Amino acid sequence: MADRDIAFLLAPGAGAPSTHPRMQAFARLLEPIGSVHPFDYAYALEGRKSPDRLPKLIDTHRAALDALRQKHDGPIVLVGKSMGGRVGCHVALVERVAAVVCLGYPLCGGGDPAKLRDEVLLSLSTPALFVQGSRDRLCPLDLLEDVRRRMQAPNDLHVVEGGDHSLLLSKTELKARGIGQDHVDHAIGEAIAAFLRKK
Repeated sequence: MADRDIAFLLAPGAGAPSTHPRMQAFARLLEPIGSVHPFDYAYALEGRKSPDRLPKLIDTHRAALDALRQKHDGPIVLVGKSMGGRVGCHVALVERVAAVVCLGYPLCGGGDPAKLRDEVLLSLSTPALFVQGSRDRLCPLDLLEDVRRRMQAPNDLHVVEGGDHSLLLSKTELKARGIGQDHVDHAIGEAIAAFLRKK
């Protein structure tokens, strides 16, 4: 896939629209790899805080994918932050895309390990990359590893050591390592690029 023009359809999480600084940071780390096309779900555009139900989220996501296909005939990769990654996986069950990249997949509903959102992952056949923070309570890495072992889709994992659900490190952690968040984000971009080169 590396020698073809890649387009990224970038989906936001439940609490941060495409204009949020963190979403814009994700767009920047993707830009060296391909063209980036962010979108927002209907509830956010309408000024509502509570996300729509999953079927409507999927419909909105598919409509954004269709719009991107009208202007891009190369490979399309679905990238989503938290909820956007989960919805992207559902879209990949019914739409042909090159890959799915989940930035902080919300594996545990409400942070409850008893409420695993793994069914869509086990049904997936599209290659998937998980980018997960080691401090993300919504996706304990041991639970994700178990799910990954059971997945039929080719999948990979990039762990952001010390990262939270937004893949951010604390100021204390950054200072201790002598790095900035941009260094962490650059490594995420490199991991995504390496994953796509293998496809």
